[in-house]
Amino acid sequence: MKTILITGGAGFIGSAVVRQFIQDTTHQVVNVDKLTYAGNLASLATISDNPRYHFEQVDICDAAEVARVFAQHKPDAVMHLAAESHVDRSITGPAAFIQTNIVGTYTLLEAARQYWNGLDAERKAAFRFHHISTDEVYGTLGDEGFFTEETAYQPNSPYSASKASSDHLVRAWHHTYGFPVVTTNCSNNYGSHHFPEKLIPLVILNAVAGKPLPIYGKGDNVRDWLYVDDHARALRLVLERGQLGETYNIGGWNEKTNLEVVQAICTILDELHPQGAPHAQLITYVQDRPGHDQRYAIDASKIERDLGWKPQETFETGLRKTVEWYLLNTEWVNGVLSGEYQHWVQQNYNARGAI
Repeated sequence: MKTILITGGAGFIGSAVVRQFIQDTTHQVVNVDKLTYAGNLASLATISDNPRYHFEQVDICDAAEVARVFAQHKPDAVMHLAAESHVDRSITGPAAFIQTNIVGTYTLLEAARQYWNGLDAERKAAFRFHHISTDEVYGTLGDEGFFTEETAYQPNSPYSASKASSDHLVRAWHHTYGFPVVTTNCSNNYGSHHFPEKLIPLVILNAVAGKPLPIYGKGDNVRDWLYVDDHARALRLVLERGQLGETYNIGGWNEKTNLEVVQAICTILDELHPQGAPHAQLITYVQDRPGHDQRYAIDASKIERDLGWKPQETFETGLRKTVEWYLLNTEWVNGVLSGEYQHWVQQNYNARGAI
């Protein structure tokens, strides 16, 4: 039975990956998460009692604790998702992004490399370090074209700059030390268990509450949207079959302006939650944020060609599932909005992550 160490497994994408591994495979999963504001163990409630799941409340910047986790759990692979990820927060407070995304990645890489060096020949040959990143490292696009794996990096926010730095560290550890890595860069994710500071959950919850639906500028910024469960399936496939040293871009082939996304959510809510309809009347335009990239779009043909992956959900089917989930899971939503999920962690976990 393989053991997969997943950093950031209590976050949005990380929890989707953890749930899939426990539900769909016989693997053991070690979830390493600091449990910052965006880490929520309630997102793992359906698998938390599974004997193949283990949780460690550890900061990836803590070298001694990270080394202990490797020595104790002896993973066969690492999936590195832990990161500060909200662009707005990176603009007002970049230090946390530098610390977690750059220093944390370095600390994790060194701990993983030292552990890897001590493995026997068979386990060493099979070990992999999968670094999960973002399309924002590539900067912004005009009206045409797509990001490919050969696109030059041109990050425009503190967040994307910190992720670009972490990508370069991972690449350097492969070329300098022969450390076995694969990297993926994804487009905007959406789906269940998404922290409500991000566009889609924020709009859903604001609309249900009758609050304004804020849209930056004219709402004409374009993003490529990827359903989180499709992304999790792609990440597992890259971990298993991706070529070492390679990068794979993962996108949903779903380009939408922010305004189109908000309008689509309003249309679904008008049907499923008619109180307050038409919800589009709540749309409010706010001052654009500094350095707001105009367009992201991923060419995901490499992962389809080389590994046979393509998304199962269209934007329409995935968005409907997302809206339905938020309407049905009010306990999870209320726990996040009230901050109760963090209080529970503080009451029930010590610094080592033990109950």
